[in-house]
Amino acid sequence: MKKTKFEKYCLLFTIFIFGSFIGFILENLYTIVIKGNYALRQGLIYEPLIPIYGLGALTMYFLLKDKQKTDKFLILKIFIIGFLAGSLIEYICSYMQQNIFGTISWDYSKKMFNINGRINLFHSILWGLLGILFYYLILPIIEQIKIKDKKVKVLIIIISCIFLVDCTISGLACYRQKERRENLVPSNKIEILLDKHYPDEYLDKIYNNAKVVNIK
Repeated sequence: MKKTKFEKYCLLFTIFIFGSFIGFILENLYTIVIKGNYALRQGLIYEPLIPIYGLGALTMYFLLKDKQKTDKFLILKIFIIGFLAGSLIEYICSYMQQNIFGTISWDYSKKMFNINGRINLFHSILWGLLGILFYYLILPIIEQIKIKDKKVKVLIIIISCIFLVDCTISGLACYRQKERRENLVPSNKIEILLDKHYPDEYLDKIYNNAKVVNIK
C-alpha cells in the first residue's frame, strides 16, 4: 500500500533521528576509547543528538534504498556513496557553522589529505564504513517500524515538536553567543532571555569542542 505524505515524513524523520542518536553515541564513545577521557559531544542543547549524522543517514537512505542486494559490487558501491556523500555533508556543515556562528567543531588541517581542514581521507573512509553499517544494520530495523500505527504517529509528532523547539533554541543561543563575542548588546526581549539562560559558560560546557574562528 502506498504511503501518505505524512507517513513518508514519519519514515524520513525516524531515519534522521536514528542517525542523529547513533552519531551521538559514536562521538561520545570516540572521546572515551580514542582520546581516553570523556567530553560531551552534542549537537543540540537538550537532546542527545548530532544532526549531521541524521543528514548523513537521510542521504544514505535516498541513495541506497533502491539498490539490489543481489548486486555483487553492492558493498563497494555503498562504501563509495557513503564516502562521497558523507564528505560533502561534513564539508558543507563545517562551512555553514563557521559562517553562521563563527565556530568550527572539527579541524583536520593538521591531518594528511585534508581539504581546508573540513574533511580528510581518514574520516571520509569512516563515512563509507558508516554507509555499509547503515544499509545492512540500521535500515532493516527502521523498515520494521509500523508507521501506520497511530501510537507511532503520535510519538513522532511529539518528538518532531521537541526537536523543532530544541533546534530553534540551540540555533538562537549559539548565534547570540557570536553576537556577544562581537560586543553587541541585546536588542530585544528574546536576546535578553538568551543572555540570561544560555550564557557563554553554559554553552561552552555543551559545545566544548567548538573553536572560535574567523569567517572565511
